[in-house]
Amino acid sequence: MSEVWEIMTRFKDLCKHRGWRTSESEDWVEVKNRYHNFVWVKDIHPSSFERIAHNNKCVVREGLTYRVLESSYTAWLFSKTPSQNLFRTILENPDFYCKIAIYGLNNLLDGKNLCTKLNCTDSPVFKEFEGFLENEFNVRLEPVSNASAFGVSTDTYTIAELV
Repeated sequence: MSEVWEIMTRFKDLCKHRGWRTSESEDWVEVKNRYHNFVWVKDIHPSSFERIAHNNKCVVREGLTYRVLESSYTAWLFSKTPSQNLFRTILENPDFYCKIAIYGLNNLLDGKNLCTKLNCTDSPVFKEFEGFLENEFNVRLEPVSNASAFGVSTDTYTIAELV
């Protein structure tokens, strides 16, 4: 996961240059009082994903104290291809689409210039993250509707069903 740490460190530096507030120890970016949270996972059971996604919280350190705040958006960074069951969990909960983005970084971490994404949010931070991956790592972002990396047939689910 050290590669994800490096990606996030470089991305948060870019965000600071844009005037966005970031954390040294947590992976969130604040823009206009809205928190855009990044969660790193290798693999997660769909029921755990669902509980965390519904909870929608992030930890913000202020001096020596911590506050738990509502996260406006959450990006899940997967170092392993998400399971078909997880993808079905996302599809069965359309409320997730406006607040959650999924990035399959497994190919990038394996040295390929490809990431799978599912991002139907209006988060400027996640749009910037995608541009960062494209520009800094020469990564091609493949929308989930065109990707077999999630193990879901594109004949079954179209992008129109995701939005």
